[in-house]
Amino acid sequence: MLSDRIESAWIDAFARVFEMCAIRTSEQVVILSETQSRALNVHLAELALGQMRVPFFHLQVPTPPHPAGPIIRSTGASLALEGQALAVKALAQADVVIDLTLEGLMHSSQTGEILRGGARIMTVSNEHPEALARTVPTPDLKERAKEAVARCRAAEMMTVRSDAGTDLRVSMDGAATVGVWGWTDRPGTLAHWPGGIVVSFPRAGAVNGRLHYRPGDINLTFKRYFDSAVDLVIEEDYVTAITGQGTDAELMRDYLAGFGEREAYAVSHVGWGFNPGARYEALTMYDRRDTNGTELRAVPGNFLFSTGANEFAGRFTRGHFDLPMMGCDIALDGSAVVLGGVLQ
Repeated sequence: MLSDRIESAWIDAFARVFEMCAIRTSEQVVILSETQSRALNVHLAELALGQMRVPFFHLQVPTPPHPAGPIIRSTGASLALEGQALAVKALAQADVVIDLTLEGLMHSSQTGEILRGGARIMTVSNEHPEALARTVPTPDLKERAKEAVARCRAAEMMTVRSDAGTDLRVSMDGAATVGVWGWTDRPGTLAHWPGGIVVSFPRAGAVNGRLHYRPGDINLTFKRYFDSAVDLVIEEDYVTAITGQGTDAELMRDYLAGFGEREAYAVSHVGWGFNPGARYEALTMYDRRDTNGTELRAVPGNFLFSTGANEFAGRFTRGHFDLPMMGCDIALDGSAVVLGGVLQ
């Protein structure tokens, strides 16, 4: 395990991202954390803003107790602001929110109110700062993201196939697509670091087919590579069957069943990664407490399939699977964007 010692290069990495967010000394900047946030990253954010001579204040809320049922990890839907109306009001009045909550505010129910207030939210994923420093965004990621978003929004159908048996169809009609390049400089927007991902949230009833996960594909909720084959059957947005003989399939079946609700089996979003700095082997290099897996979501050419909340289809659930699939083909209206896991 890496030592939790402040390194000057890590401060510089935080400062670089904050500079890309165009944070000015005249703006109201808030660092949002919870009592279980990674203290090292909170300290680095403070030091970076201090280095930039940017005034800020730190708003810390208690990490809520974990509810009974499945253990929640890597959802992008922090519950830290539940029942914290005054904190949400303060955040909505800020110009910039540096989000250092454990799960992040991407899908939190309070995020809309904060963004409507005009704040821009920079979510720093709960990664070890070494991983963050390796994946500091570069300007070209913004152009890649915009191109990917434009192609998704213009498409009527996304197909995902592999020689192993994956055959998925996603209607893109009415899907909400967002690109994340790793920083935000516009009011009312949210970005996360690491970036380099495009994701589409399909409308209800848009996803059908089969996904075949092979050893070496990734389950980021469990922070492990698949050791055995798993097949998911998706009908009208819902996973209706999880088959496989190994531990991977058994864990997934037990985990989803633990929520006791149909929405846990629903599709959240689909997309792919395009960050050339993201490393496929990264999950082997860090202890589980030191990674949230955001880097693996951005590995170039992976197909990112996710179950869980999809506010654009009117669904919410506490559970969330992010399941990058390697080595497959992704096409939009028959035009390949990924072939054999390689960006085209």
